[in-house]
Amino acid sequence: MEQAEPRAGRAALWMLGAIVSFSAMAIAGREAGLTLDTFEIMTYRSLVGVLIVVGVLTFTGRWHQVSRARLGVHLLRNACHFTGQNLWFLAVTLIPLAQVFALEFTSPLWVIILSPLLLGEILTRRRMLAVVLGFIGILIVARPSPETVNLGVLAAAACAVFFALTAILTKRLTRKEPTASILLWLTVMQLVMGLLMAGWDGDMALPSADVVHWLVLIGIAGLTAHFCLTTALSLAPASVVVPIDFARLPTIAVLGMVIYGEALDAWVLGGAAVICVANYLNIVAPKPRPTALS
Repeated sequence: MEQAEPRAGRAALWMLGAIVSFSAMAIAGREAGLTLDTFEIMTYRSLVGVLIVVGVLTFTGRWHQVSRARLGVHLLRNACHFTGQNLWFLAVTLIPLAQVFALEFTSPLWVIILSPLLLGEILTRRRMLAVVLGFIGILIVARPSPETVNLGVLAAAACAVFFALTAILTKRLTRKEPTASILLWLTVMQLVMGLLMAGWDGDMALPSADVVHWLVLIGIAGLTAHFCLTTALSLAPASVVVPIDFARLPTIAVLGMVIYGEALDAWVLGGAAVICVANYLNIVAPKPRPTALS
């Protein structure tokens, strides 16, 4: 059996890839958002994703892993992800990138709240403490007042809820669905959703030459980010992997400062630290048992 330390080192390298990918997608999303709306961005992102996934399935001969047995669950999952991702792309165009990432990190806390209802898991005291601490962090980051709460903050906070629903539905799917099937239906269904939402008014913008590369980057980064994260989790426990993911926040904060002149807000960084502590409490908490109703 491979020793734990080399596996943890490899997991850390994969997480570095995830951090780079998530950061690249945020910057590309902001740049693409200068000329395209979020539905158009999602359409073109999904188109790139379909081409990549179809190519990989064909090259590796894994089409037999694609199943149509649970299309209803796929549709619900992808609708949640489509909504959350649109809100995320909206948020990165309206508020500092560090603030978006800080509020996005609350997604695991929403999983804690929703899991008893959707997965039948027991809400333990330690997980409840993590939720309370996490929402204290949200208050520090958002500092709710008529002056600080705006559409960007609300979009970033709401996207975390939809990402949590996506995670819960993904957990249900992975019990019987291979990754190849999940990724194909993810890209195909969201391409259809994007076309419907972007073209409902008959006015869907075609990307100009100076934005195409941003859309390609979004499509590639979206897939590589989740592939790197999933691979890292397969090599090391979540208690090792997820704290590395917290490095996304200072990374994007520095990038936002260098590229866009965004100030390093002590309230955002402090609140994000509280949210990260809350997430870590959740990670190290004993695994919840399903209730009798699950």
